[in-house]
Amino acid sequence: MNQYDLIVVGSGPAGRRAAIQAAKLDKKVLVIEKGSRVGGVSVHTGTIPSKTMRETALNLSGWRERGFYGQSYRVKQEISAEDLRQRLLITLNHEVEVLEHQFARNRVQHIRGKASFITPDTLQIVKDDGEVQHVLGKSILLAVGTRPFRPDYMPFDGKSVIDSDELLQIEKLPRSMVVIGAGVIGIEYATIFSALDTAVTLIDPKSTMLDFIDKEIVEDFTYQLRDRNMKLLLGQKAEKVKHTPEGKVSITLDNGRTIVTEMVLFAAGRMGATDTLNLAAAGLEADSRGRLAVNPETFETSVKGIFAAGDVVGFPSLASTSMEQGRIAARVAVGAIAMEPQKYFPYGIYAVPEISTCGLTEEEMKERGIPYECGIARFRETSRGHIMGLDTGLLKLIFSLKTRRLLGVHIVGEGATELVHIGQAVLNLKGTVEYFVENTFNYPTLAEAYKIAGLDAWNRMGDIKNLTETAS
Repeated sequence: MNQYDLIVVGSGPAGRRAAIQAAKLDKKVLVIEKGSRVGGVSVHTGTIPSKTMRETALNLSGWRERGFYGQSYRVKQEISAEDLRQRLLITLNHEVEVLEHQFARNRVQHIRGKASFITPDTLQIVKDDGEVQHVLGKSILLAVGTRPFRPDYMPFDGKSVIDSDELLQIEKLPRSMVVIGAGVIGIEYATIFSALDTAVTLIDPKSTMLDFIDKEIVEDFTYQLRDRNMKLLLGQKAEKVKHTPEGKVSITLDNGRTIVTEMVLFAAGRMGATDTLNLAAAGLEADSRGRLAVNPETFETSVKGIFAAGDVVGFPSLASTSMEQGRIAARVAVGAIAMEPQKYFPYGIYAVPEISTCGLTEEEMKERGIPYECGIARFRETSRGHIMGLDTGLLKLIFSLKTRRLLGVHIVGEGATELVHIGQAVLNLKGTVEYFVENTFNYPTLAEAYKIAGLDAWNRMGDIKNLTETAS
C-alpha cells in the first residue's frame, strides 16, 4: 500500500493550495480527483465559469458603454449561448493547464477516481475502469467542495428547469427567466442574464437579501436592479413549479400569484459533496447540508489527522478564503508552523454591478456600540467615472470616532472587487482616516473615490490637530 504524508481529496482552491504547500515543504503528497480533469467545482462549474460568463456577457452586450451610446447599444446584436461557451472553454483549458503544470513542477501526484474511507487513515480509490487502489495517509484533507441542492419537488429537466451547474450547458439564451434563491449564486446569475436583456424575476422566501452586506450597499444595489426592470419578489415562496403544454414553466407562489417563464434556475443553496466518502468509517459525521465541522484555526475535524477546508466547511465559501484554509490546514497537517489568518478578508460578489466588502458593516458597529463616522463617495464624483460613463457606483468607509481607524470598507459598482483591496490593506494595517486625506491617488482613477470618502468622513470627524489643541 502506498503511503503519503498528506492525501488531499479534491483539487479545487483548497485542495490544490494545500497540496502545493505540503509539497513545497518536501512532503509526499497525493491528490485524488473524481472529475475528468483537475480543478474541482471552482474551475469547472463554479467560480471561473460564472465570472467568465459575466465578462463575456458584459463585453458582447456592450453593457459598460451604454452610459454613452444608449440602451440599444450592442457589440454583437445576436448573442447566443455558444458565444458564451466559446470563451468559457478557452478559459477553462488554460486554468487546467496551469494547475497541471503546478502539480508537475512541485511533484504532486494525482489520481483520477472516487475516494472513500476504509479507516481514519486509509482511503479506497475506485477508478473509472473499475480498478481499486488503497492508499495510506499520515494526514488526510477533505476538500471535496459542494454541489447544487436539488430538492425532489423541483422538476429538473436540464433544459427549462435547471441548477447552476446545468446553466453552463444551456442551448439558447432564454427571453425570460425566474431565479429561485436570492443568495450569492442566484443574484450573480440573475444580474448576468438581466445584462443580456433577459427578463429576470428573482424569488426568495426571505424578505431581505445579502444580510451579511452593509444595508446601505444592498439598498443601492437593489435600486439599480429595479431601475433596469428586474423583478424582485422577496418574502414570497415558490410553492409549485410545473411544465406547461406550451413548453414553458409555471411557478405558483404562496400568495397565489402565477408566473410563466421560459426557464427556471433553482439556486437555493448547495450541499457538501461528502455522501460518497463513507465518513462513518473515519468516525466523522456531516450536518444536514453535508458540511463538516472543523477547528477554525487549524481546520482539523473531530478526528485527529483528518482535516477539511473550502466550501465543505461552510461560510464564507469563497475561492480566496478556501485557498488560505487549505494552505493553513496543510501546514498544520505536516507539522509546520501556521500563522493565524488575517481577521478581515474581502468578500466579492460578481453580480452586475459588483459588490465587495471588508471589515465591519454599519449594523455591526451599532451592535457593538462603537461610536463611528461614515464617508461616502459616488463614482460619478470622480473624473474617471465621467470618462467611463458611470452614473452609479458607491464606496463607503466606516471609521471609529475614538481611534479614527478604518473599520469597514463597502463598495457597489464597477471594479468593486478590485478596489476593495486598498481598503483591506489599510484596515488590516490599522490605518486611520488621515491615510486617505493625506495620500495622493492616481488621477483619474476610480480609486480616487477613497480620498473623496475619506474627506467626507474627515470633514465631520474634524482635524485631529485641531481636536488635540482644543483638548489641551
